[in-house]
Amino acid sequence: MKVVIQRVKKASVHIDKQEVAAIQIGLLLFLGIHENDTEEDLAWLSSKIVNLRIFADENGQMNLSVKENEILLVSQFTLYANTKKGNRPSFISAAKPDKAIPLYEKMISQLQADLGKPIKTGVFGADMQIELVNDGPVTIVIDTLNKE
Repeated sequence: MKVVIQRVKKASVHIDKQEVAAIQIGLLLFLGIHENDTEEDLAWLSSKIVNLRIFADENGQMNLSVKENEILLVSQFTLYANTKKGNRPSFISAAKPDKAIPLYEKMISQLQADLGKPIKTGVFGADMQIELVNDGPVTIVIDTLNKE
């Protein structure tokens, strides 16, 4: 799994000009699911995201996690674009929907369990428009193939 984490002041998802999810201060997560991903990857990544200390404490230091804020999760298979040949990306290593959808739904459940409250989500496979105000900016990429 690969996730792009953006610390945001606010973020929202629109489909057909209708808002389907929105958060205020928190994390906007763009999640790509690889064809070889497992539930172990999912559990490791969820814990890493929820415990990542990237929010400022009273001294302005990045010491706080997202636990006091919100999460908006958006599926994004294009994180597994392969651009080695030509100019048209290939997405062959991205998990197909029959594998990706169950893992995406389990990620929602795992994030909610680790966070201790519901999260907001986009709609898997939909044509979504994402609006966000990045805070910092703080953007972090984590890939379960490179667990460190």
